[in-house]
Amino acid sequence: MKKTITILWVVFLLLPIISFSTVKNGAASELVYVPSSFSWRDINGTDYTTPIKDQSPAPTCETFAFCAALETEMQYKLKERYLPDLSENHLFFAAGGTIQRGGVNIVSVANYLINYGVPDEGCYPDPHRDFDYPFQSLPGWENRTVKITEWGWVDHNITSLKQALIQHGPLVTCISVWEDFMWYFGGVYHHRWGPRVGGHVVAIVGYNDSQQCWIVKNSWGTKWGEDGWFRMSYNADMISEWNGKGTGVMYIDGVYGNLQPDVPKVHTQIPLYYHTYLFGREIPTLFKKLPLQKAAARIVGPLTVQVTAENTNSVEFFIDDVSQFVDTEAPFSWVLHATQGLHTLKVKATNAHNNSSLDIVDFYLFS
Repeated sequence: MKKTITILWVVFLLLPIISFSTVKNGAASELVYVPSSFSWRDINGTDYTTPIKDQSPAPTCETFAFCAALETEMQYKLKERYLPDLSENHLFFAAGGTIQRGGVNIVSVANYLINYGVPDEGCYPDPHRDFDYPFQSLPGWENRTVKITEWGWVDHNITSLKQALIQHGPLVTCISVWEDFMWYFGGVYHHRWGPRVGGHVVAIVGYNDSQQCWIVKNSWGTKWGEDGWFRMSYNADMISEWNGKGTGVMYIDGVYGNLQPDVPKVHTQIPLYYHTYLFGREIPTLFKKLPLQKAAARIVGPLTVQVTAENTNSVEFFIDDVSQFVDTEAPFSWVLHATQGLHTLKVKATNAHNNSSLDIVDFYLFS
């Protein structure tokens, strides 16, 4: 009898920190320890999240949240911080998204990840356009994909969210956006003023009971919020349902596939979207209301295109899909030649295995 009482007393003491996880495959999983704070940014000293990205000016937040969760799970599975970079654009368009209609169905995205997966960013990089355009990933993208085995909805209560976050990884979460959220600069966010201005999808990566908040990764660049991150109060009244057909909080799990494809990585450093260049010097963008493509770089005078590349033997430069120059020695660069007007700069990196990766930047040349 004394032994039974002792066991019951121990269980009673542990109830605040131990609880059942989300239902998985129709059955409750093992007991999950729920500490007072947890973050995928600090698992035994390792940050398994990837750098903040910028979706603007396109309404592609859904796939940015999914890729944020996937990239974290990929690194955790390999127990290595290697900063994978998945193609949000491929996932957005391939899963049926359109910029004109303002997004993509997150259920379609989750099912696409099960059936087809998402390749690395080099298969179809984000050109930062606010309109629909022809979509085509590099040939062979199917061999560079990461997939999941399952997904599910998580109930809107603090305990269930914590459990799912710990057991499955970052949570893809639908939120309401209020006017004051647009002006968030830091701290624990509570909605205080202004109307609801829309919906958004983000990735919850952690929580902190002492601050009574969720730790959330956004996709609005590093100049917003806390270097692109924000803390959302447990009582912020932001988490919303998905079109009445789901809780609006989704876990994804069972990541597998080509987690580290042996492909080049290439990024254009000059020019950059939303930047202006005057005779090679970067200056603040002026006359923002000119009738030009919103995020396209603006260039006046000569400019040398500069890129960074890894695992690369050569870089080929294209203007409007026409090859212009091939550079076989790092640092890779090319003196830009184009006529006045709007153009697309495409940079293609190739390595010894004949694998390729792309980067795309739209620009307007004034002279």
